[in-house]
Amino acid sequence: MSGERILIVDDHPTNLKLARVLLSAEGYEVTTAEDALQAMAVLKDFQPRLILMDIQLPGMDGLELTRKLKADLRTGDIIILALTAYAMKGDEEKAAAAGCDGYISKPINTRTLPGIVAQHLAQGNGQPHD
Repeated sequence: MSGERILIVDDHPTNLKLARVLLSAEGYEVTTAEDALQAMAVLKDFQPRLILMDIQLPGMDGLELTRKLKADLRTGDIIILALTAYAMKGDEEKAAAAGCDGYISKPINTRTLPGIVAQHLAQGNGQPHD
C-alpha cells in the first residue's frame, strides 16, 4: 500500500502532525487540511484513496463534508474514516449514515492507526486514483 495518497482533515495541529508522521513513516503520501473548506480546496489537485475525517470541524462539520464528497462522482469512491474525540452512543451510526466507511475514536492510538488504514485500503471500496 506504500505510496497511497491520504488526506487528513482535523482542526487540531497536534492530531494532524501525529497522524501525518505515523502514516508518512509507512510510505503513504499524506496531505493535511484544517477544515472543510481547506479540504475541498486540497481535493481539487490531490486525489486521495483515503481520508481521515475529524467529525468536529469549525464551520462545516466532518459529517456534512463526508455527505458532499460521497455525493460527488469525482470523490464518491474515496474511503472516509471518521475521527472523533466525542465517542458517544450513536456517533458510529451517524458517521456510517453520512457515508463514512469506518470510525476511529481519539486520542489516536499510534500502534493501531497504520494497521487500520492499511486494512481499509486493502479492502478498498473504490478504484485507486491516479
